[in-house]
Amino acid sequence: MVIIGGGLTAATAAETLRKEGWDGAITIVADEAETPYQRPPLSKGFLAGKEGEDALLPLPANWYPENNVTLRTGTAATALDPAAHTVTLADGTVLSYAKALIATGAAPRRIPFPGVELKGVYTFRTKADSVGLHALLEGGGKNVVMIGSGWIGMEIAATATELGNKVALMGLEEVPLSVAIGAQLGTVFTNRHKEAGVQFELPASAAEIQGSDGRVTSVLTTTGVTLPADIVIVAVGVVPNISLAKGAGLTINNGIEVDASLHTSAADVFAAGDVANAMHPVTGMHARSEHWANAIASGKVAAKSMLGKDAVLDDIPYFYTDQFDLGMEYSGFGALTKDAEVVIRGDLEKREFIAFWVLEGRVVAGMNVNIWDVQDAIKALISSGRSIDTAKLADLQTPLEAI
Repeated sequence: MVIIGGGLTAATAAETLRKEGWDGAITIVADEAETPYQRPPLSKGFLAGKEGEDALLPLPANWYPENNVTLRTGTAATALDPAAHTVTLADGTVLSYAKALIATGAAPRRIPFPGVELKGVYTFRTKADSVGLHALLEGGGKNVVMIGSGWIGMEIAATATELGNKVALMGLEEVPLSVAIGAQLGTVFTNRHKEAGVQFELPASAAEIQGSDGRVTSVLTTTGVTLPADIVIVAVGVVPNISLAKGAGLTINNGIEVDASLHTSAADVFAAGDVANAMHPVTGMHARSEHWANAIASGKVAAKSMLGKDAVLDDIPYFYTDQFDLGMEYSGFGALTKDAEVVIRGDLEKREFIAFWVLEGRVVAGMNVNIWDVQDAIKALISSGRSIDTAKLADLQTPLEAI
């Protein structure tokens, strides 16, 4: 078994292969020279200096040799030949495989803003990115301009502010996070940022990143505002790493297209994690998820499928965020929320509530903010598919389990 990728999906797949009884060879190939790690802490506790490297590791480093899993890190896979069942590495090594899993993840979207090449302009994706940015932010006193108003942009803005820096954030949305959760709920997070001193320029992007002597000094927005900048962070989404799959002739459609069992269009080749656009049996649509829970769920499904066992990726998608004192968990089918009614249970002003998205009488997603131990009940409502009384859903006196 050859697993291409060094993230949470790869680690989970390797662990699952062993748990499911595979006693043959397993090789993990990763271009980063790191033990496979997970990314959520990179923009949160690890970036803030509150968590150490152990928080990044889904499996301890000694798990791999103890379980006869070969790590080939710091060496990218450059070619996959489905007909020959081989993977070629950058150092010229050719690995044969019975089954291969592509878990190559995604890379930061790069936009050619004028001045993007200046020193002090960064993207954010890897452990090295987080380590380097922490070193710059930990002393405070920097002018930080964040380009991007999604989850990563908002998380980094919160962390940078807590470390004592002055943050200005721009994005193409009128309200941050509104594409994911709507303007009403995005405003809850935005207001907390404003209270902490984050400056917003919305909707806006960078007309020019300006500098002197090769280093960034300011950002001119598309609305004509000049923002002083010691550090500029571009977090405008990611694109799936499909070059290996494309070169192998696999079907590409917003990532590597796979079925519900994560088979690609080539025999004995599977794809999982951020790079995979998987058919979900509940929605009947392909969806590519870039979240932590999907990395785990799809790693497990891919491993079982590689072993010829029946497995489908039918988990309810889940993700979470931490921004200042706001903690949030979300479960549900984002593709179904566009035309759904939002039902609030709790107090938006106090920032203690659950939001439900109800479509045709059924709960399709739920998000809890600063209310805990309710995810099981939220997922049960979603998975039941039953018709819901929205008045009871909003009533704090009615237990979720009784709705």
